[in-house]
Amino acid sequence: MIIRKNENWFRMLFIWQGSVLPKVLPRLIMLFVLSVSIVFFKGTLFHYKIPLNPAPFTLFGIALALFLGFRNNASYERFWEARKLWGALLNDTRSLARQALTLSGYPAESKETATFINYLIAFTYALKHQLRHTDAASDMQKRLPAELAGELSTAIYKPVMLMKQMAMWVQTTKEQGKIDSIIQTAFDDNFSKLSDIVGGCERIASTPIPYTYRVLLHRTVYVYCFLLPFGFVDSLGWFTPLIVTFIAYTFVALEAIADEIEEPFGLEVNDLALNAMCLMIETTLLEMAEKPLPDQPARQGYIVD
Repeated sequence: MIIRKNENWFRMLFIWQGSVLPKVLPRLIMLFVLSVSIVFFKGTLFHYKIPLNPAPFTLFGIALALFLGFRNNASYERFWEARKLWGALLNDTRSLARQALTLSGYPAESKETATFINYLIAFTYALKHQLRHTDAASDMQKRLPAELAGELSTAIYKPVMLMKQMAMWVQTTKEQGKIDSIIQTAFDDNFSKLSDIVGGCERIASTPIPYTYRVLLHRTVYVYCFLLPFGFVDSLGWFTPLIVTFIAYTFVALEAIADEIEEPFGLEVNDLALNAMCLMIETTLLEMAEKPLPDQPARQGYIVD
């Protein structure tokens, strides 16, 4: 995720890092060259071209802008829902840590509470790795007993298995007479919330925007942009390449942004900063348990992963 302070209006015109322009620039250059060629050969090679005027492009451009707006809203809704789920994850892990530290019957500095806190932290990292399809082995080995980390190495849904371990921890605590059924129910309510978060994230990750919808929009945007020079060359002359490239930048950039944020758990620069969120959850839980805090890595430029 790119996090930058707000700049004044003039500097915003020239910002490169954080803009989608580097990604779409090759396409815009290709369109600019095409537009220059069309203007240059107007009246010779294109003497018998079909006459076009800007009016149809104006009407079609309005419809395409609305279409892109719906596409962008659909992608941002997925992004924002994912962010809300991870915000809820922070709140619910804090609640569970507080319950383990103050209601479990164990001293706050005991091995049992430390084990539960580590389960919560490992759960967060396991969810991140599941959503990003990355290897969770190192994070599990760092935060869990070797035997449990080995068992999880073959598990497909590691966060769910860790929820089971946390529920068993609560059941063992009840069997030892440390807590009663009311406190066990309070724990279980928060486990259900964690389960809802996992399910919500899995739903977003496994249900992309329909592919045919994306293909239709992609084709429409590029056909429209590459027909623009033919429609404006008669009225704009040598201004055609500049005007066409600017119009294309708007449409192509909107499509590129929608593509990036459609999958909020990915590794692109505009996706959610899951590493930073995991580190924040780990830091706050260890601080609650009065344990040594993890090192805070220095930010690399404007990008937070």
